[in-house]
Amino acid sequence: MLFTDLSTERIIRTLCKVGFEIILDGKHIGMSNGFHRVTIPRHKRINPYTVQSIIKHAGLTDARFKTLLK
Repeated sequence: MLFTDLSTERIIRTLCKVGFEIILDGKHIGMSNGFHRVTIPRHKRINPYTVQSIIKHAGLTDARFKTLLK
């Protein structure tokens, strides 16, 4: 499943719900939950394939990420 029209802020809020914290803040945002680490680019809209990669690196499934978005 591809997620379209997601901003950096929305992805950050979603990952925070499952225990991720911001560890780096600059042109890209680094987040970690102690086991997984993801890098999120600062853009108004993030490419759907980049979102897919972020979900995979976070150790989440598409269905779980979709429920967390709500």
